[in-house]
Amino acid sequence: MTIRLFKPSVGQEELDNLRGVFERAWLGLGPLVSEFEEEWSRYVGCGMSVGVNSATAALHLALTAFHFPPGKKVLVPAITFASTATAVLYNNLIPVFVDVDPDTAVMSLEGLERKIDGDCVAVIPVHNAGYPVPMDELMGIAARHNLKVIEDCAHCAGGSYKGKKLGTWGHIGCFSFEEKKCMTTGDGGMICSDDAELIEPLKPYRWVGIDKDTWRRAVAAGSEQEKEAMHWHYDISVLGYKYNMNDVMAAIGLAQLKKLDAMNAKRRAIIGRYLDGIRGMDGIMPYTRYTLNGEEAYWFFGIRSARRDELILHLKHRGIATGVHFYPLPLHPLFKSWDNGCPVAKEIWKTFITLPSHVDLTEEEISYVVDAIGAFVTPPVWI
Repeated sequence: MTIRLFKPSVGQEELDNLRGVFERAWLGLGPLVSEFEEEWSRYVGCGMSVGVNSATAALHLALTAFHFPPGKKVLVPAITFASTATAVLYNNLIPVFVDVDPDTAVMSLEGLERKIDGDCVAVIPVHNAGYPVPMDELMGIAARHNLKVIEDCAHCAGGSYKGKKLGTWGHIGCFSFEEKKCMTTGDGGMICSDDAELIEPLKPYRWVGIDKDTWRRAVAAGSEQEKEAMHWHYDISVLGYKYNMNDVMAAIGLAQLKKLDAMNAKRRAIIGRYLDGIRGMDGIMPYTRYTLNGEEAYWFFGIRSARRDELILHLKHRGIATGVHFYPLPLHPLFKSWDNGCPVAKEIWKTFITLPSHVDLTEEEISYVVDAIGAFVTPPVWI
């Protein structure tokens, strides 16, 4: 048996939406992007959303929205994907790494308070694997220290914390729709906020600085209000980027959004099956403190083992794909000059193993993975 680590769950609904895009023959930044932005805002319950081509772009522009002076500091967890910290560097700011909670692998709030100083202007909590940072407590800390909060929700599209959608607790929320995430647009991301005035100006930033996108110019060209030859005219007033979402992405996203709650429920069921399967296995514990209350959106299921590399090879030889998400950013050459400790992160990452947990996993496949782990923990005795 061969079992993939990640796999997007796409089907006829996505194909039907794409057919409409092809028939319209408008594949770029067009009406479906606006429709997807509006549907996303309704789904998460925020004032406005801006579609972009990745969560990396979303994080970059989210920090750009505040126009922080160069050299100010932004607090990020030591364990996260590179984009959380590269967004800080893109804005000529300084990353300050915060250690993680040993049980959950999300940002430690005690560690956060210890790292805050007068130059810190923002914090980017990451809901690692989909496990939520305690946002009520974090928002209190941020308020006391006058920090802006940008939620990195790359791992938790559709998830909630205490009844409130993740991504709507902070000043700005950033989501990933990359191929492997909770829902996909192939690649893609979303910026959302209740403060429309804060993120509305990001639209030209995502479109190379242009104040009027090509679809709006095309619509204007055929309108009664703008019949003059200057319908093509636009201004560039900011240094922008080629970060726009397109209608191909949005078409897939509109179909995926309708399935998101069901896909998150399926992942919770898969994780529940894994938790039951590994319970009592010597030396095996869950990656994070998975809870299954019905409002969680987990991107992946993982375990911890002191014999990580041996177990990875054991599973590989049985056709089971695995991964390691993630190892601490301060250990990467790019970020070493900002290494400020973070001993918990540097210790626990050595045990991480990500297991297959995509929504198309079968019960047979889950049992096969669990049995393979069990065989590693309790090898047969040869007489």
